[in-house]
Amino acid sequence: MPSSSLKRRAAVSDTTTLPLSLDDLPPPETKRWVIRRKAQVVAGVRTGLISLEDACKRYKLSLEEFLSWQRLIENHGLRGLRTTRLQQYRNDAETKSSAKI
Repeated sequence: MPSSSLKRRAAVSDTTTLPLSLDDLPPPETKRWVIRRKAQVVAGVRTGLISLEDACKRYKLSLEEFLSWQRLIENHGLRGLRTTRLQQYRNDAETKSSAKI
């Protein structure tokens, strides 16, 4: 009998290859980016479900942030998506630039 961790890993790996529609992608207002949601967005772009430009607009992602997710999946698998500090860095930079105005 398969363990629950094996089932969970299989379910997560499915999200990297099988988003079926835009409804299967995370909602546009997503603020908390867990591994599964990042993988769904990358898979959506890879399969042509959503363009890279539309994904960045929809989720308010920088091109660099999306490409880092894609690179991490390619180099380290889903585990590479565990921590991404770019969102925090981007928010800090926005706060500093708005304070200068």
